[in-house]
Amino acid sequence: MSSLSEEIEKAIDNVTLVCQDPHNTINARGVWNGKNPLNSSTSLLLVQLSLVGLVSTFINLWLRRLGQSSIVSNIFSGIIFGPSLLGHFKKISNIFFPVKGIIVLETLATWGLMFFVFSIGVKMDAGGMVHPNRKSLVIGLSLFVFTLSLPEGLTFLLIRTVPNMEATLKKALPFLSASQCISSSAVVGCLLTELKMLNTDIGRLALSASLFCDVLGISMSSIAIAMSDNKNPNTIIPWLAVVSAVALVFGLVYVCRPFIMWIRNRAAETKSVRESHIFVIFVLVLMSGFLSELSSQHYFLGPLVFGYVIPSGPPLGSAVVARVDTLATGLFYPTYMAVTGLKTNIFAIDLRSSWVIGVIFLFASVVKIGAVMLSACYYEMPMHEAFVLGLILNAKGITELVMFNLWKQSKLLSDQEYALAVIYVIVITAIVTPLIKYLYDPSKQFSATKRSTIQHLKRESELRIMACIHTHDNIPTMVNVLEVSNATEENPVAVIALILVELVGRTTPVLIAHHPEDNLHRSIGSSTSKSSHIIKALRQYAECNEGRASLQPFTSISNYLTMHDDIVRVAFDKRAHIVIMPFHKQYAIDGDIGSVNRAHQSLNINVLENAPCSVGILIDRGTLGGSVSVLTSRFMFHVAVIFIGGADDAEALAYGSRMASHPSVDLTVARFLLFGEENCKERKWDTDLLEEHRRANAGNERFVVVEEVVKDGAKLSSVIKSMVDCFDLMLVGMHHQDSPLLSGLGEWSECPELGIVGDMLSSQDFQCSLSVLVVQQQRLAGKPISRTAKPVDKEPLIHDLPDEPKKGSWTITVNEHDRK
Repeated sequence: MSSLSEEIEKAIDNVTLVCQDPHNTINARGVWNGKNPLNSSTSLLLVQLSLVGLVSTFINLWLRRLGQSSIVSNIFSGIIFGPSLLGHFKKISNIFFPVKGIIVLETLATWGLMFFVFSIGVKMDAGGMVHPNRKSLVIGLSLFVFTLSLPEGLTFLLIRTVPNMEATLKKALPFLSASQCISSSAVVGCLLTELKMLNTDIGRLALSASLFCDVLGISMSSIAIAMSDNKNPNTIIPWLAVVSAVALVFGLVYVCRPFIMWIRNRAAETKSVRESHIFVIFVLVLMSGFLSELSSQHYFLGPLVFGYVIPSGPPLGSAVVARVDTLATGLFYPTYMAVTGLKTNIFAIDLRSSWVIGVIFLFASVVKIGAVMLSACYYEMPMHEAFVLGLILNAKGITELVMFNLWKQSKLLSDQEYALAVIYVIVITAIVTPLIKYLYDPSKQFSATKRSTIQHLKRESELRIMACIHTHDNIPTMVNVLEVSNATEENPVAVIALILVELVGRTTPVLIAHHPEDNLHRSIGSSTSKSSHIIKALRQYAECNEGRASLQPFTSISNYLTMHDDIVRVAFDKRAHIVIMPFHKQYAIDGDIGSVNRAHQSLNINVLENAPCSVGILIDRGTLGGSVSVLTSRFMFHVAVIFIGGADDAEALAYGSRMASHPSVDLTVARFLLFGEENCKERKWDTDLLEEHRRANAGNERFVVVEEVVKDGAKLSSVIKSMVDCFDLMLVGMHHQDSPLLSGLGEWSECPELGIVGDMLSSQDFQCSLSVLVVQQQRLAGKPISRTAKPVDKEPLIHDLPDEPKKGSWTITVNEHDRK
């Protein structure tokens, strides 16, 4: 009799009865009617979402300084209100998170999770799952096999050897051990995005390997769910569940995909996606979730596979993601994490059980790192990078938590095992994320150790210019700058063109190398078909300069936050001497600013900080992009170099000196001197440098040096302002040494990345059609190249100088020098 009562009490303890008041309203009537707003489902839900959102944001701001991922703060926000902390006090839990309110909150979170996993599927590259490269396949397969087999072996060993192990723990250990073999692309993609590593070689390899693991993981999970959820003694039923899940996947691929492709083709023709089509897609997401439940699968299988079916990127994928991503990622995803924390009860944990699960999780993590390093080293990957790759693929997140919640609902995990699993997810994530940041710095992977500048380029050497292009509007300007760079048979120009396309509606960044025999539309894809016109225009330049210029076109499809990694990578691999970036402002015909793109500005700043060579910011104010064309013009093209002093001005002078050799270009070097500093050491260095360039251009009447003595910044600004109408292009160094010449000019700077003079020339106060190239010479270890250090090649700054007598500098007032 006593045993029967104990069984009854145990059964009651495992069941939670929720009694709903039939007279309770969904909406509150306000406090003035004497009603408690928290008694209504809507008001309670709004309060819960607000509390969870505010607390998670606050924790995230604090933990981000410690290098933590957002998943940690989201789960912690739920733990704070759950039974582990504030929810342990019944008064607080009954007011803000009663059982009936948690059910509504969990329903909303799980429903929103369906759209979150759908958006993840849309962003992913399904082709990488079906056709992975060999390296990703080997790493993903070895990771999956070793992390599944070895921890499972340890699990059965512990079950047999550990005395007095609880029955619930014995039942849960095999499932928890098997979950460690999963490396979800959704988790890896989110982590790489937060670490800004998507564009790195390690990031691309980790994402590709995790995509292949998704195929194995989804297949294993579908079979496990079909087998575990079915309690029918008939052995045929579980296999029918597996067959129905396979039929669901094939139906989505071969029935829904043709319809989706029809929608995409219609959108490509009309240049827009109809709202009715978006609505139909969202209905299909709900239907796919229902069919998943109907086939004895978890409801997120159908939406995830349906997301893979939709082609990523514009026009359709980006439109779908734009509609659903903000709400799914900003609200539903953190809410689901918080609900997971709400169900975590640390008081249910037994210390004797915690070490067993801890050993399994730790061993699985070590095995996963070892498996990744073993296969990565087979491909001669450095040990340090292979270890970082193993850490990345050890990341835990939404996929594991969904699985733990499903197992808890199916009674495979008790409160103890569930709490331990969630805590270990937090611990592993909290360790892995800052460790990756400490061990791997993406900005240093392409750090230059050798000089790569125009100033130190030997004569009769190839000048390698990397031209970055956003839109068609950048083409005329860029082509003319390339033309005045004076490509000859003795001094050829190699153009590395990188077309920059914003990554929209997908997670995986792409870096495409185009070849002359490529079909441009096929190689680039419909998402960047506009790039084909840009490449054709650049190829026309190369054809007009056949034998003197070459072209290597690339396309980078990436987020602006990490796009500079592709720019730096290509510049490093191709050993570029200068990277030319378009200015982030576009000017109208009347000289006013037409548009401003702050993302382009941030990109330019990142390139300036990380480039392995010199960098130029090209400000097109109308002339170069308008009627003046160096390729067809019969008139002289007037170029000026503003020379105040410093490494950046020396680079601008070297570039301008090369332009002066073009038969249609005349160059004026405007050197500004501070009154009363005739014996300054820096002034002597600058004089010697000018003399070398003057001798290198001996006999060239189109190379002119003009010296102007000024007293302060106001006079400097006045003289430069009088020059702008006399030239078509002006070269200026970005940064200068501290000088009274620049005092007071930088107080109202709008674009500090241009330097004082460059910012002044880009201002609307200068009403002109002059275009400006602001140059920063290559930085080594973040510092300008020392002017006193001996060159690596032990040769003069200007090589092979003719033995000509020196000419004295001549002074002329610039505003009296009529170039017209």
